[in-house]
Amino acid sequence: MNDFGLVLIGLILCTTTTSSLHCNHLPLQQKKVIENSLQLLDKMGKKFPQQCLTEKMSFRFPEQVLKPRQREAVKMAIEEIFHHIFYIFSKNLTLAAWDGTALEQFQNGLYQQIEQLEACVIKKQTRVFQNKEVNRRKLKKYFKKIDCFLEDKQHNLCSWEISRAEMRRCLQLIDKVIRKI
Repeated sequence: MNDFGLVLIGLILCTTTTSSLHCNHLPLQQKKVIENSLQLLDKMGKKFPQQCLTEKMSFRFPEQVLKPRQREAVKMAIEEIFHHIFYIFSKNLTLAAWDGTALEQFQNGLYQQIEQLEACVIKKQTRVFQNKEVNRRKLKKYFKKIDCFLEDKQHNLCSWEISRAEMRRCLQLIDKVIRKI
């Protein structure tokens, strides 16, 4: 084998080792990302507007998606939640009147976490895959309610503030689960 082949094998082994070490520290990274995301959500807007209190809505987050017995299923659910949050916070934000820098940092943090989760989550296990599909449907329904709420309210200030409060709740639930992993 030539020197190039040895270097190539070394790089592959190094990348695989680094990737698995990176994935071993994922719960710690997620904890930090969620803490940062919660701070950014607070920084994005001010206090919850008094005029929006009458419009509060209960979306009923499907907490059972974060309670499966398998760690991989929990990671998949968290990945799915981050995808949905990213999608919602990438929509018509013109009436939200939030700090644009904090919003951008929030979106970037979510995107990076999605990328890391996708790289670490094993997607080939059948049982986990079946759980993922059930959880995916539950999460899709939950986030669809939020999306419809925003559309029904024409993405007004109160609908965004209510959605921001709900995303804060989601992240707090994920944080609680990650602390147990």
